[in-house]
Parts: sequence; C-alpha cells; structure tokens
Amino acid sequence: MGEVVQMHFTTVDYVIFTVLLVASAGIGLFYAFSGGRQRTTQEFLMADRSMSCLPVSLSLLATFQSAVAILGAPSEVYTFGTQYWFLGCSYFLGLLIPAHVFIPVFYRLRLSSTYEYLELRFNKMVRICGTVTFIFQMDHHMAILVALDTGHVAVGGLKAVIWTDVFQTVVMFAGQLAVIVVGSSQAGGIGEVWRKAVNGSRIAGLDLNPDPLERHTFWTLGVGGIFLMLALYGVNQAQVQRYLSSRTEREAVMSCYVVFPCQQIVLCLGCLMGLVMFARYGEDSPLKKGYVKTNDQMVLYFVMDVFRDLPGLPGLFVACLFSGALSTISSAFNSLATVTMEDLIKPHFPSMTEAKATLLSKGLALAYGLVCLAMAYIASIMGSVLQAAFSIFGMVGGPLLGLFCLGMFFPWANSIGAMVGLVAGLAMAFWIGIGSFVMRISAPTPVPLLNTSALPLFDNITSTVMTAVVSTTTAKPTGVEALYSLSYMWYSAHNSTTVVVVGLIVSLLTGPMKEKELTPGTVYPVLGTLLFFLPERYKEKLCCVTPLAHKVTSYSYS
Repeated sequence: MGEVVQMHFTTVDYVIFTVLLVASAGIGLFYAFSGGRQRTTQEFLMADRSMSCLPVSLSLLATFQSAVAILGAPSEVYTFGTQYWFLGCSYFLGLLIPAHVFIPVFYRLRLSSTYEYLELRFNKMVRICGTVTFIFQMDHHMAILVALDTGHVAVGGLKAVIWTDVFQTVVMFAGQLAVIVVGSSQAGGIGEVWRKAVNGSRIAGLDLNPDPLERHTFWTLGVGGIFLMLALYGVNQAQVQRYLSSRTEREAVMSCYVVFPCQQIVLCLGCLMGLVMFARYGEDSPLKKGYVKTNDQMVLYFVMDVFRDLPGLPGLFVACLFSGALSTISSAFNSLATVTMEDLIKPHFPSMTEAKATLLSKGLALAYGLVCLAMAYIASIMGSVLQAAFSIFGMVGGPLLGLFCLGMFFPWANSIGAMVGLVAGLAMAFWIGIGSFVMRISAPTPVPLLNTSALPLFDNITSTVMTAVVSTTTAKPTGVEALYSLSYMWYSAHNSTTVVVVGLIVSLLTGPMKEKELTPGTVYPVLGTLLFFLPERYKEKLCCVTPLAHKVTSYSYS
C-alpha cells in the first residue's frame, strides 16, 4: 500500500452521489408542495403530531449518531482498539429512562418546545436561559457536521426531515456494509481481519480501571455514556421534537425501544470498519505516511483505496457520509427554528398569524444554516469528530440535562436554584472544557491501546517494560490539571450533577418550593418512592407526597 491513492470520482460515482442527494432534497420539496401542506407551525414544526413509530425511531437514530459514527468510530477503533464498543452498554439505561420518564412527562404536557417545560416548572427567565443555551449548543455542534442542507428543511418542515432521515439511514447502512464486505474480502476474509486485529492489539478486554482521568474504560463509556445518552435522547429538543410528533404516547415510547437495536448495529458497523482498516494498513497508517492530515480523513482515504477498482461504490459511501451529516443538520435546523419561534418570538408576538409564523419559521431554519456555515472553521481545530461532538454535548448538554432533572425529580427546587445551578454548571463546563482544549494542544498524541493479554510471551514482556517506562516518564496530572484531564465521556455526568447539587442547595437556602406552587404534571414522582421511609411531615416539606406527574394527562400551554 505504498503508493498514494488518487482521490477522484468516476462518472458513475458522481451520478450515484448526485441521485442520492437529489432524492433527499426531493423529499423536502414533496412535503412542501403536496396537498397544500406546511400551512401552520404545527404542521411545519411538529409534523401535525401524525408520525408512526418506525420513521420516528429511524429519525432518532440518524439525528446524532450517523455522521459521527461513520467518520469517528472507525478511526477511533483503528487507532485505540475496540474499547469504544463498550459505549453500547450505556444504551440500555440511556434509552430506557427517556422512554419511561421524560417522554411521558413531555408528551402529556403537549409541548412544542422542550423549554416550555422550564417555564411551567420554574418561570419564563429559566425557559429563556435554557433556550439560549440550547441554541449555542446546537450551533457549535452543527459546525462539526456542516453541509449544504438548509434548503429542504426550510421548505419541508419536520415531516420532510423525518422521512429524509429514514431514506438517509438506509443509504448510511448500505454504504457501511459495502465497505466492510469489500474491505474484509480484500483482506482475506473476516477471520483474517480478526486475526490481524488480535495480533495488532486492537481487540480490547474489559478495562475496569475506575480512574476518571482515563480516556476510555468500561466506566467512562458504560456509565458516563448514560448521562451523555440522557442529554441526547432525554431532553434535547431535536430528539424530543420527534417523540412529540408521534401519533400517541405509546408510539413515542416504542420509538425508543426500536432505536435501541439500531444503535447497537450502527456501533458494531463502525467498530468493524475500524478493524478492516487496521487489517489493511496495520501500524503503517496513511496518517503516518502523510497521505492524510487527521485520523478522521483516514476513513475517506480507506474507502477510496478499497473501492479504487469498483466504480460507483465510492460515490455510494460519500453519499452515505453526506446523508449522515445531512440528517443530523436538518434535525438541528428544524429544532432550532422551533425553540426560537416558540420560546423567543411567539411570547412577544401573541397575535402573529399562522401564515406569518410558518414563513418566519422557514426563514429561521435557513438563517441557522448560514450561521453554521460561518462557524465551520472553528470546528476544524477541535480534534477528532467523535471527541469534538461528544465534548460539546457534555459541556452544554450536561448542564441542560441537570436543569431538567432538577425540575423533574426534585419538587422543592425553585427558580432561583435553577438559574444559579445552570450558571454554575455552564461555568464549570467551560472551565474544564477550555482548560482541557488548551492542554490537548500542547500534549503529545495518546498512545494506542495495548492489549497485552493477546500477545505472545516475548511481546508481553516487551509491552510490560514499555508500559513501565511510559508510566515513569509521564507524570499523573494533579490539582487543577487533573480536572482538565477528566475524560470527555464524564463531562455530561459531572456538569449535570453540578447543576443539581448547586440548584438544590440554593433552593433550600432561598426557601424550597411548596407543593401548591407546582404546575400539575411537571414533576415525576420518583422521590416519593425512594424516600418512602421518611415521616409524612418531612415528605410534605420536600413536596414528595403527591405523584404530580400523573395528576393530569395533558396541558395546553399558551
């Protein structure tokens, strides 16, 4: 593999790539102009609450995992091994909790914006702060995956986004499978791929090291990942908007169950691609040879290398990659337009007609697309696409998760506690995040994973000696540097916990909220069950008596 592979499309590649992108755009145009649809904001932003379980679940899958999985996971596994696969363990609780806690509360309140909940539970200022935080989060996340996708969102609305996600998910699976099948065949079969991965120490065992500073262990991925999944699938507007577009609450809950095996398949495909890459290049990577500049670019180089004699397949995979990015971005544009419209504009212009509101929503989707294009350069210096995406969701999504948990699980939390807790969580998040970013710029590249149990005796001895040398020459960070070295997979857990702890303390100091002050349906009655042993008078002080989340089944916000 010594020669440089020329990165170019054939005519067939261009045709396949163009056809697939035109098909994606065509879905948006169809829902924009067929049968006079998209006349109201409910139709444009919520798909008129008419979607069934399967398209919603595939849209949930495509929204955040697609492009990150296609580019990030294979390069991660190629470089560090299969430890990343243990993220799949976090999907159990990461999807089960939203299905049975967050979705019932949000669906019964009949919300359009997740942040309407914050006004119902606390007050308008908390809602506005939550909305602005979400807009900041999504703008920066989209800069990582920016592509030309504003058109069909701006005209087709959420229904177009969901059905486009379904189409793009199929394309994504087809592209990944093609790479794995052809690549493993060229490497001598899947058995040979596995043998080379074992010999190259890329098959990771169960690492139970509890050190939170370790980048990837079972605990950082399997436990820290739960909080990341909750921030993504529990309270993020782009996902909740899909749940709320379902025809019934049952279908919204079922969409979480359907997306679970799909998530596992996407994770396994990404890991397999990484192993096939390693079987082809071994330690002599295109990055070392200077053919590419970053780990993430190796995936595209690998695809062009594998498919060099198979016209059409490079076009399929690049369309797969674009489809993944487009599905994520289209979802974000629509959710950003929704929260801006519902939380920042409508409350100040209650007499605005539906026609004007719908037109403005389309303009907002287009405007956010242009903003994300302008921010693309910033994302290019944030490291790997996988770590950059998860870091942003941990830094900003973590405090938002904490804010919703504070309101939903702790009835005595008040609006002052919510505001102070959110500010404290964001301050902590950016302190650690920026500090980590500065340290990473000056730090050497992490050493790839060594799985010494898979090596022959001599290699075991060599690896042990090398590990000892590295351990003695690389000092463990202490003090503030240790905080900056926290694994990015713990960001969401750390920052959400900060919001909850600070919020509860401030609420108790400023006077806890009384039960009669709570809006019915905004609290999930988990504490009343967990604190069953407390006397009734203490439960009453903590507002843990009445199961408020089940007192009413719907609430219309105006």
